[in-house]
Amino acid sequence: MAVSSLRKWWQRYQASGESGLESHSRRPHSSPAAKVDAEMEALIIGLRKSRNLGARRLQSELLRLHDISLSLATIHKVFQRNQVKPVKRLRKKSEFVRYERPVPGDRVQMDTCKIGPNLYQYTSIDDCTRYRVLRLYKRRTAANTLDFIDAIMEEMPFPIQQIQTDRGREFFAAKVQKKLMDLGIKFRPNKPGSPHLNGKVERSQKTDKTEFYVAVDLSSEELDDLLAEWQHYYNWDRPHGAHKGKTPMERYVELSEETPLSEDAYADYEPSKERIQEANYKLDLELARLKRSL
Repeated sequence: MAVSSLRKWWQRYQASGESGLESHSRRPHSSPAAKVDAEMEALIIGLRKSRNLGARRLQSELLRLHDISLSLATIHKVFQRNQVKPVKRLRKKSEFVRYERPVPGDRVQMDTCKIGPNLYQYTSIDDCTRYRVLRLYKRRTAANTLDFIDAIMEEMPFPIQQIQTDRGREFFAAKVQKKLMDLGIKFRPNKPGSPHLNGKVERSQKTDKTEFYVAVDLSSEELDDLLAEWQHYYNWDRPHGAHKGKTPMERYVELSEETPLSEDAYADYEPSKERIQEANYKLDLELARLKRSL
């Protein structure tokens, strides 16, 4: 956990005791009487124009970046005064049916994306709650994948039964797959040409780029700490549309009684059914067929 996050929790504990460690929503209460001065109005319009934010996401960013709490009605009034048109987001109708796993940890999607020169983000997202773990590395390597798996195991608040990835070679190293076997976690890479199966993690990385990285300096020495703060905000405070405005942590709390304990989660793991898989899909199919014939 980042030093900044530890500091935040220590301050909460000093102020409120154990109750201060509970999740506190940062979503603003109704504030119809909030006054918007010229400087604040310019900030709202600037964020709207520079980042194409709708009212709800702008409300969230004002609170996260500037500690400004405004109601949606107030933001809409600012839009109207400045003749700002609503954001239109055209979504292509998908031919694929969206799915969601029934309990936390049942399946975790994992991916990497390039953020800048010699800067890659490793991302994991729980299919059910959308709880995430993030890390930055200079390269996509098996060694960094192993380090990231350690981070996932430490920071995910529930046992992980399965990890799903694309066919990036950083995930297919034998030592990576053996580590997952030792942990009792099933490795389930997607077939080639099926990026929709990792849609949740890829959409969440798009959110990182449009909400987090646009507001930070990639050369900052504090970038890792800033990312840790963003991860905490995403998990504990950021409303998620898929959960009707609940945060990933709130969704996890809702399902806590249905979430299996470690001994139950790993009970159906059968080592004999697992094998080292190949990044080359055709070769992997042939090896699997050969193994079945022996």
